[in-house]
Amino acid sequence: MSEYEGDSVVKVTDLVAGYLPGVNILNGCSIEARRGELIGIIGPNGAGKSTLLKAMFGLVKIHSGQVMVRGKDLTGLKANRLVSQGVGFVPQNNNVFSTLTIEENLQMGMYQRPKDFKTRFDFVTGLFPELAKRRAQRAGSLSGGERQMVAMGRALMMEPAVLLLDEPSAGLSPVKQDETFLRVHEINRAGVSVIMVEQNARRCLQICDRAYVLDQGKDAYTGTGRELMKDPKVIQLYLGTLADTA
Repeated sequence: MSEYEGDSVVKVTDLVAGYLPGVNILNGCSIEARRGELIGIIGPNGAGKSTLLKAMFGLVKIHSGQVMVRGKDLTGLKANRLVSQGVGFVPQNNNVFSTLTIEENLQMGMYQRPKDFKTRFDFVTGLFPELAKRRAQRAGSLSGGERQMVAMGRALMMEPAVLLLDEPSAGLSPVKQDETFLRVHEINRAGVSVIMVEQNARRCLQICDRAYVLDQGKDAYTGTGRELMKDPKVIQLYLGTLADTA
């Protein structure tokens, strides 16, 4: 029997948040991720996409609104408590401990449950076998795409119900971007709900179940990825020529 009713894993309602008092980046944003869904968040620069994830993960002050995870109100909790409640987060930058090995990075992901390390290590390296093969290599010597894999693996160590990904393909070559999107898909297929912020709007909409278009800190449009790729207003305002070959 599920510990929460319905299929909602994450429900964000009317979120108002920002970095400075009186200056809000989010202005009443609402999104939902159901069990097993891959959710995309797209929109113009400055729309509040990354701020939304950081607010959900306790890194940005929430002024009003609510963040529910598996039926529990986790609004404004600190990151360490959110991790223990089933929320994983992979930031865009500085997302690995560069002086530590791959295995040590994954151990850092289990600092709250060290006794479960082997079980979770086997799960994560089942998704990403390369991490097991190179477990003794220092993360600082890895490429950008490889670091992204380590960061995702570390966030998965605590068996999250939802994984928040902030621009996972940023700064990567087209080939490495495709590899990253495949990894995200594999994580989702393994049973983890994913909320992914992406600048590569077209690719994001191709792989996600549903998506939200953020504009000026609010959810302006929502629908399935395919619906949004074909929506004339979304194409005109947010996708432009990106949708021409969709």
